Amino acid sequence: MATDLLDALHAHRGLVCLVGAGGKKTTLYRLASAHPGRVGITATVYIPPFPKTLGALKIIRNPADLLNAVVEAAAFGPPVAFARPAEKRARLAGVDPAQVAQIHRAAGFDVTFIKADGARGRWIKAPNQDEPQIPLGATTVIAVVSARAIGEPLTERIAHRVDRIAAVTGGLPGEPVTAEHVARLFAGNEGALKDVGDALVVPLINMVDDAKKEAIAEKAAEQALALSQRFDRVVLASMTSTQPLVRIVSR
Repeated sequence: MATDLLDALHAHRGLVCLVGAGGKKTTLYRLASAHPGRVGITATVYIPPFPKTLGALKIIRNPADLLNAVVEAAAFGPPVAFARPAEKRARLAGVDPAQVAQIHRAAGFDVTFIKADGARGRWIKAPNQDEPQIPLGATTVIAVVSARAIGEPLTERIAHRVDRIAAVTGGLPGEPVTAEHVARLFAGNEGALKDVGDALVVPLINMVDDAKKEAIAEKAAEQALALSQRFDRVVLASMTSTQPLVRIVSR
């Protein structure tokens, strides 16, 4: 099943970036733990300290020292989680996207998993002007939305950047988020497709924890595929479950 998840999300190789909201870090760590090869884990934005359960060597250095330290750590074999120190409490600072790509090559990682934007723990978001921070030459961009957002009022309780979500989806602040809104977010050039370059895009609806959420997530997935030719599947998952892959909705 671990291999199935990596296959479903096209997450076996290269620079694999996670954007959006509703389980980016959980997905990041789940994929890193499932991958059998040489793995790097990092962020280009602020991120909480890497969890002990990840079982990774943790390299926290300033940019001038980061490359050599990660290359040295990568020679030991386990996953390597790397970031910069931050002044913010309980946070690590992101690595410049260009340096992430440089470290990926120099360390010989099969894959580097990258948190490429922030969402403050919300379930849905749209990017601001300076987001996401995706390295040039990214292989895959996994765009995350939580199924729990569908049916909830579009407010700051569940959403990061309400105004941007409204602009991209046509939804109104305070009104329920619909499957169509999620589809428009996935298909929007100022939504999930913003600054993805030539990367393969895989929308992911996470927190599909029951049959009701699966049905509405499937509807959102089908509508997203109808709106855009930029991706050929939408993955439905529950990343905290023993078996995280729920369904792949394809054309």
